[in-house]
Amino acid sequence: MTEKPQGAEPGDDSAAEEAVIKAAEEAASAGADGSAGGDLATAKRELTERTADLQRLQAEYQNYRKRVERDRLTVREIAVSNILESLIPVLDDIGRARDHGEVTGGFKSVAESLETVVAKLGLQQFGKEGEPFDPTMHEALMHSYSSEVTEDTCVQILQPGYRIGERIIRPAMVAVAEPQPGTQTTAAPDADTAEGGEKKDQADGGSDS
Repeated sequence: MTEKPQGAEPGDDSAAEEAVIKAAEEAASAGADGSAGGDLATAKRELTERTADLQRLQAEYQNYRKRVERDRLTVREIAVSNILESLIPVLDDIGRARDHGEVTGGFKSVAESLETVVAKLGLQQFGKEGEPFDPTMHEALMHSYSSEVTEDTCVQILQPGYRIGERIIRPAMVAVAEPQPGTQTTAAPDADTAEGGEKKDQADGGSDS
């Protein structure tokens, strides 16, 4: 029969284990308390860095969205502009047919529908007789002088112009009239001045005699 060590009591092993565990927990707690301040500063620094990264990524994403939207609108405008530009000769034919009274019946309905659609897409016709000549909007194909104008004026629209917004697709083809050289009239002498001059001439003649 094995004898137990002298002084050993039942349950001493479990008590020793508990003591070791308790000592380890106290040591860990003491170490944690000593490094708590450093860990908190590190956590704050990392949080600030992650927040800055997130803000930068968000700004880059917003810029990307704006760029994509701008590019999408640009592509759409170019596509619409190309389509409308290809329809201008058709609109010219409709205009000439209308001038000759040939836009009637079913053709009239089709022509008006086409003109309505292109107008909704942003195509605008310009060029009217009597408006001042603007070289950025008009192209002069004919030139003349007239005493009825006081500045370079579009007296005939040979072919209307078209634009989309502020962009000129085609300038208006016009006939331009300039003011007639030497048509400025000299003001007639005042009647009282003329009468006074005659009286003065008579007086001078009487004094000579």
